[in-house]
Amino acid sequence: MDDQQIHHKIAELVKTEQDLRDSTADQTKLPERAAQLQKIEVQLDQCWDLLRQRQAKIHAGESPDNAQVRPASEVEGYRQ
Repeated sequence: MDDQQIHHKIAELVKTEQDLRDSTADQTKLPERAAQLQKIEVQLDQCWDLLRQRQAKIHAGESPDNAQVRPASEVEGYRQ
């Protein structure tokens, strides 16, 4: 996946996230929506991490195509 594809994926995920947050869905589906939002947030973190990896590889003189999506457990474990 190149940077443009990653940015496109991010835009799709953000749109989906906004739609879920703005929806006036049935209150009985709140746990489902919360789970969907959590999944989207993890995918967004993975996409942003992948972009950072690609940029770091470019700065190190390596091919950005060698960057890989890291597991959710690794990406979500970063300290802010």
